[in-house]
Amino acid sequence: MSSTVAYPSPSAQPSEYASAPQRSYEVRTFGCQMNVHDSERISGLLEAAGYVTAGGEEADVVVFNTCAVRENADNKLYGNLGQLASVKQSRPGMQIAVGGCLAQKDRETILRKAPWVDAVFGTHNIGALPALLERARHNEEAQLEILESLDVFPSTLPTKRDAVYSGWVSISVGCNNTCTFCIVPALRGKEKDRRPGDILAEIEVLVADGAIEVTLLGQNVNSYGVEFGDRGAFAKLLRSCGSIDGLERVRFTSPHPAAFTDDVIDAMAETPNVAPQLHMPLQSGSDRILKAMRRSYRSEKFLGILDRVRSRMPHASISTDIIVGFPGETEEDFQETLRVVEQARFATAFTFQYSKRPGTPAADLPDQLPKAVVQERYERLTALQDRICREENAAQVGRQVEVLVTAHQGRKDHETHRLSGRARDQRLVHFSVPEGADTPRPGDLVTVTITGAAAFHLVADPSASDYHLRRSRAGDAWDRSQAESCGVPAPGATGAAGKGVALGMPSLPVRRS
Repeated sequence: MSSTVAYPSPSAQPSEYASAPQRSYEVRTFGCQMNVHDSERISGLLEAAGYVTAGGEEADVVVFNTCAVRENADNKLYGNLGQLASVKQSRPGMQIAVGGCLAQKDRETILRKAPWVDAVFGTHNIGALPALLERARHNEEAQLEILESLDVFPSTLPTKRDAVYSGWVSISVGCNNTCTFCIVPALRGKEKDRRPGDILAEIEVLVADGAIEVTLLGQNVNSYGVEFGDRGAFAKLLRSCGSIDGLERVRFTSPHPAAFTDDVIDAMAETPNVAPQLHMPLQSGSDRILKAMRRSYRSEKFLGILDRVRSRMPHASISTDIIVGFPGETEEDFQETLRVVEQARFATAFTFQYSKRPGTPAADLPDQLPKAVVQERYERLTALQDRICREENAAQVGRQVEVLVTAHQGRKDHETHRLSGRARDQRLVHFSVPEGADTPRPGDLVTVTITGAAAFHLVADPSASDYHLRRSRAGDAWDRSQAESCGVPAPGATGAAGKGVALGMPSLPVRRS
């Protein structure tokens, strides 16, 4: 079942595009990792249709990939759309599209509030975007197309990955749970699982293209297999990833505590390329609130999972999500959350103040808390978690870690002459390159000893003897991508001992003594 509507649109006449050989695009993403992965699909679709990235310039097509879960998601969208209204008026031919969860939910409301939008598409029909844009141009009217169920599994669509050294792989879409605060099941539908062979084939293609790290994605990633009747399918999938040659790191997000079984813990511990890292959403430490949220586990079960994970992987890094101020939350309930957080010793936590999401059962619950109460509790929780983060990171000082170098630098990397990357446990590491040592490329791996720590990152300033660089296939792929973006011949693979060529790559800082 679908909803397709056309609205008058101020888009330019089709003849205005005749002299423009290529149109540029920009994708703006709000929300979770699923949205980030969807945006890679959107970029791939547009490039397959002949568009080119705007590269920081004003784009001919701006696509908003939206979230309906995060607080003020609609305000953020309409604020951005309002800013573009005058830009579009001064640039004949410019188009604006809105997709994602908020588009699936609001539908006609978007075109009513922002009639200068040209196309609205939902979570189930990302692949329709190029056709909707072309139809809007040809018909000179806005196009709205929302499907009620999945049209094509997203992983069959073209993709433009954000990083050549890592990639997202969807193993399922949708959700079968009924958490009272969450609107995702209404927007992304019931869980649909991909066949294991299709998933492994996609990972092999990514690895052949240079990736050495993949993250498996699902709304409840560890319930994978329920659709085809194999409750052990997720653990089997992790073990299968261990046999893929060249794949060095496997991550997954996000699991649900209620479905987290010991066979998954065993698979994590016994599969060498599965990272010692786990994101396990708590949401609340109060059993009473967990029941009101329809979260089918209790705090002791949650803590028991963490204990079993750490018994098999002592250095595992565990992160979480927590909601503060759920309707009816008392001070005693909140104290239970503080107790569980103190006991859990999370490496990091994503904390959110509860906000009403229209269409969720929690929005109609009594005892909605005053903003001031929620804010005060939120500040106490974040202060506690920040302290734990600092303590947990301080315990990493003196440990030797392998860091996958990333293309994105930290805010202060330039002035501190450091590069950035992620350890196997996903901790962020800022490290310096000793004078005279080879500089790594994004995708290469360095082994260093942690020399300092802060709440949200680690620091390594190694001596020459404590710095070990391993050039990788991912670094070679980075070289090729940079050469291609500059229109020059791509350098060949460098091998383990080679130095590589980073054509088109910004100069990287080296620590000076």
